[in-house]
Amino acid sequence: MVASLRRSEVRSRWGRRSAHRPMSEINVTPFVDVMLVLLIIFIVAAPLLTVGIPVKLPQTAATPLPAEPEEPLTISIAADGRVALQTTEVERNELIARLRAVMAERTSDRIFLRGDREARYEIVMQVMGALNNAGFRNIGLVTEGNGPKLDGTGN
Repeated sequence: MVASLRRSEVRSRWGRRSAHRPMSEINVTPFVDVMLVLLIIFIVAAPLLTVGIPVKLPQTAATPLPAEPEEPLTISIAADGRVALQTTEVERNELIARLRAVMAERTSDRIFLRGDREARYEIVMQVMGALNNAGFRNIGLVTEGNGPKLDGTGN
């Protein structure tokens, strides 16, 4: 004769009935809490990672340049004439010396120039001359896309 015991009739080793069952669900509440905190931290910190000079780029219909194997070197010119190499602000009279030091360590002579649309043309040309003096012959001008095409078709 085969006997079967129901779960409620199972007795523990001390003789009492065991009403506790092993928990088979994963409690995800702490995981969700941690993920929400990380999400908030990244939302707040992401804009701070691109610190530099705020630049409003001009718009154009030009096609983007192909990607490079090295991290692109960038010069930014703010509307008030401040100049930054990558994210570090540089005095204009120190720019050529810094660029020559950077050029000695790089394999590519490509550099990207980000000029604010409100920046004086004279300052942009002075910086381009400094880039040429430092040995950078491949200067890419950074713009925003979706600008006017100037061919009569509009945007």
